[in-house]
Amino acid sequence: MPFIQITIAQGHDDAVKRDLLTAVSAAAAQATGTPESAFRVWLVEVPDTEVMVGGRILRETRHP
Repeated sequence: MPFIQITIAQGHDDAVKRDLLTAVSAAAAQATGTPESAFRVWLVEVPDTEVMVGGRILRETRHP
């Protein structure tokens, strides 16, 4: 069974996370021809103080 881990910064609401998981699972199944039921897809959330984007800590870009 294929495993897909998605690492994102904390701060996304549950609906966004569910949509992301759903879309990735469906896309992986379509791309590989493997039944979607075979995939395990999960999110790992990282605090926005531990993510850097463009040389700045993500929290600082969200809350200047």
